[in-house]
Amino acid sequence: MSTRVLVINSGSSSIKYQLLDVETHEALATGLVERIGQPTGRLKHTGPAGTTTLEQPVPDHEAGMALVLGLFEEHGPRLVESELTAVGHRIVQGGSVFAGPAVIDDAVLRQIDDLSSLAPLHNPANVAGVRAARHAFPSTPHVAVFDTAFHSTLEPAAYEYAIDREVARRYAIRRYGAHGTSHLYVSRQAAAFLGKDPSEVNVIVLHLGNGASATAVRGGRSIETSMGLTPLEGLVMGTRSGDLDPAVLFHLARVAGMSIDELDDLLNRRSGMLGLSGHTDMRDVHAAVEAGDENARTALDVYYHRIKGYVGSYYAHLGRVDAIVFTAGIGENDEHVRAGALAGLERLGIEVDPERNAGRVTEEKVISPDGAEVTVLVIPTNEELEIARQAVETISAG
Repeated sequence: MSTRVLVINSGSSSIKYQLLDVETHEALATGLVERIGQPTGRLKHTGPAGTTTLEQPVPDHEAGMALVLGLFEEHGPRLVESELTAVGHRIVQGGSVFAGPAVIDDAVLRQIDDLSSLAPLHNPANVAGVRAARHAFPSTPHVAVFDTAFHSTLEPAAYEYAIDREVARRYAIRRYGAHGTSHLYVSRQAAAFLGKDPSEVNVIVLHLGNGASATAVRGGRSIETSMGLTPLEGLVMGTRSGDLDPAVLFHLARVAGMSIDELDDLLNRRSGMLGLSGHTDMRDVHAAVEAGDENARTALDVYYHRIKGYVGSYYAHLGRVDAIVFTAGIGENDEHVRAGALAGLERLGIEVDPERNAGRVTEEKVISPDGAEVTVLVIPTNEELEIARQAVETISAG
């Protein structure tokens, strides 16, 4: 049986894809179609023949997928449908409906579309990508892998908000979390790195990128996570505020006359590190700090403060922590953030060794000192491989 899976992550104006061999973990090709629906689209395909880039109009996801097929045909490797085990799709929101991956048929696609109110920026784009891919590969099984699924193991104490129960039930208001595919992959890799079964290990995963989240994993199961009903709650992010007193919104509506759409834009696109420092890229924030920018210094302090608060909370919930793991763009590449986020936690057995922590990390690595009570790791995430794995397992379980 072939173990080749085409993994698709479809955004509102983009299609990110990767062809993977699950057995060897090899990425046979990667690519990105962006600026879909804009006057000029951009395509980048990397395969056996190297990297090819194109600029041309891409009116919609159907056209984008057709161009992807053309790039595979011309620049390889050829996508022979009979040699594909599955097409795996990243879906952000599975709500309470999907606790694991699902083979996509018309009914499942409708359910994913129906959950769009919980992820209006993501699920509609995911659905558009699925439709285009099903049209391109009509004979290949398509599997949905949900960002929220890993967090379906949360207990009511962790996922319920303290609001009127009937209102919460009627409008499906609860904590769903996100980045679950990354948290699952990284927590499993951490257990393997420690030479233990996931059922024996307690891990705190810090997925730090432009979007950021923390998850407490006990025995391979998510028991707490920082993102909530939407990916807005939790840690400070590139443009998202993270945790906020809800009354801030009422106050701004009353005294500033801000509409719901304006408030949404403020918290999702004009807050976080951008709102505090004027920068979304951590490299620019560090440069501003070095130049004496006090706003940038305060922004970093807030960023670290929030992470430490979640680490402490999750330590309390877990009772015992075997490892803390940094992952994603900032977690893997920013030594200053890794050190600053855990500074002052030595009494909890948490410490970062400056020499081991130095520089970018491109493979699994310990950055805590020898003998530390809690192992601090950097593990590069691989959501595409995890999606491909789950797709193959789902098809094999048939």
